[in-house]
Amino acid sequence: MTPLLELRGLVRRYGGIVATDHLDLAVADGETHAIIGPNGAGKTTLIQQISGGLSPDEGSIVFNGQDITALSMNARVGLGLARSYQITNIFRQCTVLDNLALAVQARHGSSMRFWRAAVDESALFDEARALAARIGLDQRLDALAGSLAHGEQRLLEVGVALATQPRMLLLDEPMAGMGPKESRSLMPLIQSLGRELTVLLVEHDMETVFQLADRISVLVAGRVIATGTPDEIRRNAEVRKAYLGDEVSA
Repeated sequence: MTPLLELRGLVRRYGGIVATDHLDLAVADGETHAIIGPNGAGKTTLIQQISGGLSPDEGSIVFNGQDITALSMNARVGLGLARSYQITNIFRQCTVLDNLALAVQARHGSSMRFWRAAVDESALFDEARALAARIGLDQRLDALAGSLAHGEQRLLEVGVALATQPRMLLLDEPMAGMGPKESRSLMPLIQSLGRELTVLLVEHDMETVFQLADRISVLVAGRVIATGTPDEIRRNAEVRKAYLGDEVSA
């Protein structure tokens, strides 16, 4: 498989703490690739470096054959690399429809005026409504984002990321703070996205990871100690000792 994303010798330090330690990783085009590991392993720091929120101290990030190590987050979004966050990142005082419409408008590089010419406005809101249907919020278009249940807010955040029309989507703990029912509602969306996009998923819910991922990389102390299919990771003695333990059956 051809790598869409390659991380080469990535290092990020916080004083004397090495959060990513000469990390190498390749994510194939079209796969759903999960990153798992214990708390403090460096998973979120890694996602922040890939998305452009943090700069590595050493190493390089290559996306679709282009070195993007020095590019801004906005530039990476323009190349097709989008992310969601552990904590929802939406306009809470705007409606679901307006959140999605603003994201669509931003992709077109408009001046963010409320709103543009009528013909453009119609197309913008049509796309926003289609996104709402895609994420299962088409019955909540007029609800304020801040009034949504936590799981619905996570869905909206994914919709905002999808508005950028990404080639690769970074999902940083999308199930965080969700109850079992909410988690089950998000899984079909992630599964369907995995058939359309390359997905890099950071998630603590092992049941979710082993159901969704084509391949899994295990991060411990800032290094990838193993990469493989879910079955290979289940059987890996080093992974079980370092992280999984008895959490999954062999």
